[in-house]
Amino acid sequence: MTFPETRSLTTAVLHGIAEDAARKAGAYLRGAFRGDMAIDHKRDRHDLVTEHDRVAEEIIVPLLLDGAPGSRIIGEEGGVRGGEGPVTWYIDPIDGTSNFAQGLAFFCVAIAAERDDQVVAGVVYDPIADRLFSASDEGAFLDGAPLRAGAASPAHAATTITGYPTARDLAADGDAALAAFGSLVEAFSSVRRTGSGALTIAHVATGWADSALGSSVNPWDVAASMLILRRAGGDYRPLWYDAAPDGGDHLAPGFVATRPGASYPALDAVAEGIVSRRRGA
Repeated sequence: MTFPETRSLTTAVLHGIAEDAARKAGAYLRGAFRGDMAIDHKRDRHDLVTEHDRVAEEIIVPLLLDGAPGSRIIGEEGGVRGGEGPVTWYIDPIDGTSNFAQGLAFFCVAIAAERDDQVVAGVVYDPIADRLFSASDEGAFLDGAPLRAGAASPAHAATTITGYPTARDLAADGDAALAAFGSLVEAFSSVRRTGSGALTIAHVATGWADSALGSSVNPWDVAASMLILRRAGGDYRPLWYDAAPDGGDHLAPGFVATRPGASYPALDAVAEGIVSRRRGA
């Protein structure tokens, strides 16, 4: 079955569908935040999931399918579902679940629309701050106002955000991971670990941080914020550990995100080291 009406949807319309879904899921999460909740673990004790992740995804999915019939949905909790239409949605109902579960107000809803293997619209919604970062062919926006990243600060005055090294990175890279983290601490004014890749990249797009590094991400973590950063004038560089497959940069397992004009040799060296070790060089 084909869905010509869905293929004809503009990126602005896809952006609007994503925004509506993100706001409705965010409203639910805002009400659940810091309340009693059931918490489970997925891969290990560092990888949490709550009952609210699943509920938020079930709020989002029908809204996307109604707005773009035949769409395929790729979600963190529900896997792949939907049809085989021209639009694929990547959704993370709570990016930063550990923060959400522990009462830390740094998490978001992330939704991105992909067409012809390219991300064309994206929304990252911070429900506690009530800030909406978004992008389409029309540009990048923060709460509906045009968004530009602005020039990067020099390293000695800059902030970088990274989740590296995670426990899995430590197991894979050993002392090299600790040395790499130490080099970032020495090079930058401040290094932060925030716990949400999507919201972190959005903060780079606003100029609230200068750069970010991710070593273990999924498409639903980064697809929306990658587009927001690029539309805001920043740079998103994928880190491929194997040969790059067909498809967009959001499929890469790692990334470096920077504001315009960034020159951070220490960050580049850490990223190159991660890629080299993952490739077994």
